[in-house]
Amino acid sequence: MYKNIIVLSLIIGLMNIPAFAKTKDGIGNNINDKEYPSAEKVLPVEVKAEDAPITISGSVVKTVDMNLDRCIEIALGNNPQINAAFHDVLASDSRIKQVWSNYFPQLNWQTGYTRIRQLQLSDVFNTNLTYNYYLLGQITLQQMLYDFGVTQNQATIKRLDYEAYKASLAGVINDVIYQTKDAYYNLLLAQENKRVAEDNVQKYELFYNQAKAFYQIGMNPKVDVTIAQSNLSNAKMKLIQADNSINIAIANLNNIMGVPFIEKYDVQERLNYVPVNITLNQAVDIARDSRPELKLAEIKVKSAKQAVKLVKKSYFPTLSVEGQYMRGGAHWNSNYGYNVGGYLTFPTVNGMLIRNEIKEAKYLYDKELANAVKTQNAIYLEIQTAYLTLNEKKSQIPVAILQVKQAKENYELSYGRYRVGEASPVELRDAQVTYQEAQLDYYNTLYGYNSAKAALEKAIGKNLVSGEKPIDLDLKKK
Repeated sequence: MYKNIIVLSLIIGLMNIPAFAKTKDGIGNNINDKEYPSAEKVLPVEVKAEDAPITISGSVVKTVDMNLDRCIEIALGNNPQINAAFHDVLASDSRIKQVWSNYFPQLNWQTGYTRIRQLQLSDVFNTNLTYNYYLLGQITLQQMLYDFGVTQNQATIKRLDYEAYKASLAGVINDVIYQTKDAYYNLLLAQENKRVAEDNVQKYELFYNQAKAFYQIGMNPKVDVTIAQSNLSNAKMKLIQADNSINIAIANLNNIMGVPFIEKYDVQERLNYVPVNITLNQAVDIARDSRPELKLAEIKVKSAKQAVKLVKKSYFPTLSVEGQYMRGGAHWNSNYGYNVGGYLTFPTVNGMLIRNEIKEAKYLYDKELANAVKTQNAIYLEIQTAYLTLNEKKSQIPVAILQVKQAKENYELSYGRYRVGEASPVELRDAQVTYQEAQLDYYNTLYGYNSAKAALEKAIGKNLVSGEKPIDLDLKKK
């Protein structure tokens, strides 16, 4: 009886509402389309093939497919740091030849005119002793025969400098490869985040449509539609941010590759998990043979030792021969002369200066020994950090997958409860937020693993090649 009275009262109340006669089914109020526009009207529009000569996927124009190997290849050929380091190597090679040029003959040509007035003789004889001296040509040929190893030490130092520049070039290449890998993985992460944002928009659109339907039939209040609309707008805002993050990631990758104005390309790869089985000791052993900075530190120690030997030879003379032919005299071609001789030239000796130069060279040698140990310790720490981070991310991946499964199940249960009117909008929104965050955490963990793998490869100076194929961890298939 009470139930019939409630139903009768509800019908009478609805009849008194002016908008009742205008509703489609005679139940509830009309939706204000301006206040609550259809979700399709505000979703990002995808350019169709019939509307444009190219199709757009995300924010990248599909023109050329790009992968990691191709990115590294482009970076090695275009990165300005590599180009600058390579020219340092070429310049260093030229310096070696400059030192060895000491053993090449030196040829000199001189011509001129001189007017001379002998002051002392003119004063003694009380007459003006002035005459002209013409030099048609004076050719001098000088050849250094031996300098007791000075040139050899200088050439050895320059050769070690050349090896140091080559090691520096290898170090720059190693850094650029790491930066390219990390930027590429960051681009893949941005694309995965966009896929999550797109999926989130679709889910909030379903939520919004469901809330609007419930409101139209009078099951739920208008506030549910407002909440759903706010959630959908927030999801679209995050989708715009995710799309822009892809553009920023591409710009960063292009800058590292050295081609900021490259034509747009499409990256089809996904973040994946490639198992790497290597121990810490194995990583350290590889670094001893492959890490450029270790070789550079060793070369600097050898160069400092050669500098000590060179300074100790500051007392040594130089043995050389010289020939000279001159033509000139009172007139341009009135006479000629020549001289030929051998010379043993001793340097000007400042005992205090040379003694302290030797001390300085020895101190610098000890300094390079200490720097070599410092470099070795820093590289060992870098290897440890990358190795431990790699294992951490490797252990987090199964947990992240489990969190995604649990969050997805919780969302599906909440959405099912909401469809039958058992769950509140807040409960569904919380479930959706948890599911989204779980997906983002998973992809960030996967990016962290790949980035740590690239960091470990940089730390040991060599790529880690695994015989195992990438493991498919696509969440859509889980």
